[in-house]
Amino acid sequence: MGGSTSSSSSSNQGKDDDLADLINRFINSLADYSDLLPFSVDRQKLRSYTTLAALAITLVLVWKILRSPPQEPQRRPRRRATPSSSGSTGRTSSSANPSTNICSSSDDSRAQDAINHFFQPVNLTLEQIVRHKLNEGRKVTCRLLGVILEETTPEELQDKVTVRSSVLEVLHEIAKFCDVYLMERILDDESGEKVLSALSDAGVFTSGGLMKEKVLFCSTENGRMSFVRQLEPDWHIDSNPEIVQQLARFIKYELHISPQRVERMATNVYSSTSLENFFGGLEQR
Repeated sequence: MGGSTSSSSSSNQGKDDDLADLINRFINSLADYSDLLPFSVDRQKLRSYTTLAALAITLVLVWKILRSPPQEPQRRPRRRATPSSSGSTGRTSSSANPSTNICSSSDDSRAQDAINHFFQPVNLTLEQIVRHKLNEGRKVTCRLLGVILEETTPEELQDKVTVRSSVLEVLHEIAKFCDVYLMERILDDESGEKVLSALSDAGVFTSGGLMKEKVLFCSTENGRMSFVRQLEPDWHIDSNPEIVQQLARFIKYELHISPQRVERMATNVYSSTSLENFFGGLEQR
């Protein structure tokens, strides 16, 4: 009798552990999916708000699984036990326990399979991630220095121009459904020619949405801000925090590219260490 009670307690404990694991995985999955949204989500608040909902959903899911009757194993016809054979009675009684254990194991296995199937990772394509992050924006303006190019100052462009190869795939995905304008402040016309040549050699203009005519140059930062305000994009991407801050009240969304983590300037301003990290979903906003 004591062994039966211990076995039942162990089984209940195992189910409680599975339930706790299910709730935890559900909440973590919601937190991971929140990274795909174009707005910021506080993970701590998300866990608090979804705990009760996750518990309710989990209880319903597990209840439905466990209430469905398992298929009864095919039973062999029992031999008639003789009254005088007490040993035979003991063997018959002990043989009933494995059948119960098999049914319990089958229930646990089916519940675990359902849990694993429910939490299979969703593999989104880069195009789907870009669309989610841009929130269906259709026009994007983007600075070249520190975002598309390795160089970070106009003075460096007089010497050389290096296109960041890691950003090309994301840039082409954005150009598939957005009107993209690239812009930069330069010190002389030769720098502009070097920039166009480097972009062309890197294959930037092989995508139909990226054209040389949409690469704009100016001689001052105020001129670059004027470009952005005149184009009225849904998104502006920049590495200059002062420009980002000044444009925040005019542009719907902005992405600030900075090598270091920075505080959020406004509710419509996001930050990332690189363009590909933000749209690749590799880091938290």
